[in-house]
Amino acid sequence: MNKRTISIFGATGSVGTSTLDLVRRDRDAYDVQALTAHRDVEGLAKLAREFEARFVVIGDEDCFGALKDALSDTNIGVAAGTQALVDAADLDPDWTMAAIVGCAGLEPVMAAIEKGRTVALANKESLVSAGALMMAAVERSGATLLPVDSEHNALFQCLAGGRIEEVRRLILTASGGPFRTKSLDEMRGMTPAQAVAHPNWSMGAKISVDSATMMNKGLELIEAYHLFPVGEERIDILVHPQSVVHSMVEYKDCSTLAQMGPTDMKVPIASALAWPRRIETGCGPLDLAAIGRLDFEAPDEKRFPALRLARAALRRGGTAPATLNAANEIAVAAFLEERIGFLDIAALVERVLDEADIAEPRDLQDIFTVDRAVRARASEMIGEFARGD
Repeated sequence: MNKRTISIFGATGSVGTSTLDLVRRDRDAYDVQALTAHRDVEGLAKLAREFEARFVVIGDEDCFGALKDALSDTNIGVAAGTQALVDAADLDPDWTMAAIVGCAGLEPVMAAIEKGRTVALANKESLVSAGALMMAAVERSGATLLPVDSEHNALFQCLAGGRIEEVRRLILTASGGPFRTKSLDEMRGMTPAQAVAHPNWSMGAKISVDSATMMNKGLELIEAYHLFPVGEERIDILVHPQSVVHSMVEYKDCSTLAQMGPTDMKVPIASALAWPRRIETGCGPLDLAAIGRLDFEAPDEKRFPALRLARAALRRGGTAPATLNAANEIAVAAFLEERIGFLDIAALVERVLDEADIAEPRDLQDIFTVDRAVRARASEMIGEFARGD
């Protein structure tokens, strides 16, 4: 079998490094074309050498000189900045991992989709902010979009062999995060250190806070709406603290298929990397006897209002999901910097949504315009929350 050419956008992050761990297990099967990172010059240069990448991009242009110096004795192409990230997609690999965090990954993802190849999507914010535009691009180009989030990859696996018109509902499972059993009064005083201490998954700070607020599940609801066209009213969320069942599909005959696996992102990444085949991951097998029990409960939208906000934004449509995402990113950053409290995250997002003018985006530039405006307004509001206004 010929080598599969691959590019990894966000190579030094948790998803990128897990992807490369899988590539290491079978180096002869993959030819790494491009690797990118935001600011991690040392990590990117090391990976570029190890995997003999043809082209590397550092997102922060201030880091270009350092990266160029680090690879000066190689033939590896070096570039920096947003346009360079888009240019990396023009190498036209067979398979692209889109794992750049936040809206910064939107243009490279769209560029990769426009090439009409296979794109593994780990950047939920891009689909949340520009879902209709992205799915239209997929249809135009004939690209294959493979979900990497554990929940959406689980749905993808459960839908294999089934037909979307036979689905009664999709069920996204949620761990409930570190504050699942906490009261509102208890959550009011929670610190960033407590919020990022996820009970099951090892993740970055931003997504860990999103798990604590359950905004991650709200964003995943919007993502699922675009990936699996069953309608918003047929996508449910169920809290499952063990994180063994990653999501479920209920069919109209009342059969429910569930995908289970260890809490290791290598499993869904491997599913996307090898699709339509399966490969070894090196993960330990699931030991249900040791786990002993699987619990499920309905989410509490009073304690976790982010779920309600996400569903409301999806129903409003247009630029409302992009507004939700941008306001949340600003709010989470402010919380991590201890400028606002934990409960202020959802409250700030709701205030931004309430005053936002929602329109139908025509292109990515409309999304970026809304994103910038919302970030500016949310940043202004942070001072009000800090004063208790």
